[in-house]
Amino acid sequence: MITFQASHAVAIVALLLSSVEARAVRHSSAEERVTTVAVAGEAVHHFTTAIIHSQQPTPTGMIQRSTDTVELTGDLKGRILYHPVSVFDFVNGTLVNMGSQVYSGTVLGSAPVMIHDDEFRFDVNFNTGTEVGKVYLSDHIAGPKVRCELDIVGAGARTPEGNAIVTYTGTCTFRGPR
Repeated sequence: MITFQASHAVAIVALLLSSVEARAVRHSSAEERVTTVAVAGEAVHHFTTAIIHSQQPTPTGMIQRSTDTVELTGDLKGRILYHPVSVFDFVNGTLVNMGSQVYSGTVLGSAPVMIHDDEFRFDVNFNTGTEVGKVYLSDHIAGPKVRCELDIVGAGARTPEGNAIVTYTGTCTFRGPR
């Protein structure tokens, strides 16, 4: 009886070891498929069609909550549904946007993705027309697993309708197939 139990124990240990080895191979294989690539393009912020939810006066301006869309072209092709909390300071001629946004589209010709970001920040100087920002598309919702960190720069360019045109550069990191 002891031999029988010992052989079972040896078999169980062998199975466990082969299972751990198989997981290690799969993990190693997945690590090899991590690819980071540079991206660039343009974006149009359609604030002329924004839905304004609220505006609260402040001593120097106002705080506005809205729903906006942003269209991206270039290496990222798609749209952003953008829920900024906009802090306008009319005394100093500035605007700061933070909040939540979801990108839906493709990255470098990938299958469609949806990625959430609640860490972005945009700073606008109304006096100079400059716009700078950081975008962290990192919370995967659907499609290929990809994260993008983008730097946004604008110099006051507008569409004929009055919407802001900016450029973006940055990196996107794919985990697995595109």
